[in-house]
Amino acid sequence: MDTQIAIDLCRQALVSALLLVAPILLVGMVVGLVIGLIQAVTQIQDQTVAFVPKLFAMGAVMIACMPWLMMRLVEFTQEMFTAAAIP
Repeated sequence: MDTQIAIDLCRQALVSALLLVAPILLVGMVVGLVIGLIQAVTQIQDQTVAFVPKLFAMGAVMIACMPWLMMRLVEFTQEMFTAAAIP
């Protein structure tokens, strides 16, 4: 395997990983921001209050995006096996 091919495969792996986790992280960030604003307005300063809504929201997004996530993961795996088979 040529070094350029290896670098390309690593780049594809990183881009795919970023693409797969982006929706989940964005939802966690938005929910955390909303909960933080609510905590600031109500002056409830408990760190555990933000944890449960973020956990549920991120879990719901994972379940909702699961078909798309699996499709992307299968495509990436097929590309990796195809690229590894090239002499």
